[in-house]
Amino acid sequence: MQVAADIFQIQLPLPFPLKIVNCYALREDNGWTIIDTGIHYPPGEAAWQAAFTALEFTPADIQRIILTHAHPDHFGMAGWLAQTNRLSVLLAPEEERFAQQVWYHGPDNEDVSTEFFRLHGMPADLAEALRVSMVENRSMTTPWPATTILQPGSMLTIGRRTFQAIATPGHSVQHLAFYCADEQLMLCGDTVLTKITPNVSRWPDGLRNPLADFLTTLDMLGTLEVKLALPGHGPLISNFAQRLGELRQHHVERLAAIEAAVGEGASAFEVCTVIFPTSTLSPHQLRFAIAETLAHLEYLAEAGRIERFEQPKLMYRSQ
Repeated sequence: MQVAADIFQIQLPLPFPLKIVNCYALREDNGWTIIDTGIHYPPGEAAWQAAFTALEFTPADIQRIILTHAHPDHFGMAGWLAQTNRLSVLLAPEEERFAQQVWYHGPDNEDVSTEFFRLHGMPADLAEALRVSMVENRSMTTPWPATTILQPGSMLTIGRRTFQAIATPGHSVQHLAFYCADEQLMLCGDTVLTKITPNVSRWPDGLRNPLADFLTTLDMLGTLEVKLALPGHGPLISNFAQRLGELRQHHVERLAAIEAAVGEGASAFEVCTVIFPTSTLSPHQLRFAIAETLAHLEYLAEAGRIERFEQPKLMYRSQ
C-alpha cells in the first residue's frame, strides 16, 4: 500500500509467529530504492512478484537496496533482489560484520551460541534445538549479496527526499533509521514498533549491554520531531513520542519482574522460565526469550541491582 508520496509498503510473509515484515519501495526518477527485503523462501518470492506486478516495475528497475539491519527477515532476500543488476547492498559497518559472522560464517557462530546458552543454564537438548533453528534461518538468507558500508550520519537523496541515516543500536548492533527532517518522516525499522516491543537481546558477540543502548536510542529519538514513522512490523506509527514512552515503561516493568525473579540465585534460563511461557515457545521464540532475559539481567548487573557469579554455570542473584 502507498504510505506516503512515492513510498509503498510491501508486506512479506515470515515463517515465524511474527508472520509479516514490512519492506518499503521508494520511487525515484529512473527506478526504485528498496529498504529491507524479507526472508528468502518461496512465499517471500511470490509476495515480491505480486508487488512488482502491482507497482509495475521489475528487479531490473531497482537502483539501490538499503538495509536497516542484518537480521534474516530484513537481510534474507537482499541477494535475490540484487542479482539482476549486480547491486551492492548498503548497510551499517557493524551490521555488515554481523552478517559475516552469523550468515557467511554461520556454523562457527551456531556452535558458539549453543555453548553460550548452555553456560546460562539451558538444558543441552533445548540448546541443540536452538542451534537447528539458527541453521534453518541461515538457509533463508542466500544468495548472499555484495555489501557496501553506509556510515551512520550519511545523507541520502531518495527521489525528492533527503534522509539522514541515524544509528539506533539496541535491537541490533548498529541498526539504522532513516529520517527526513523536512517531512518529519522516519523509516524506523525494528527500533520502534506499535503492537509489540522490539526484541532487545544479549548475544555472545553482540553488544555487552544492549538494553542500555536501546534506552539511550529511545532518548535520542525523543529529540526528533516525527509525524509519521514507517516500522519494520505492524501498523504505521503516528503517535511516535507516546510510543517511545510506552516502550520505556515496558522495560521499567520488565526489569522489576526480572530482578524479583533472580532471588538468591538463578541462571538466565531459570529466570526466563519465570518471565516467559517457555514450554509453549518454538525454538526460534525460545532463543529470543532467553537472549532478551539476558539483556535485562546484564542491564541490572551493570546498574548494581544484581550481581553475577559462577556456580559453576553463570548465575545472577540479588545484591
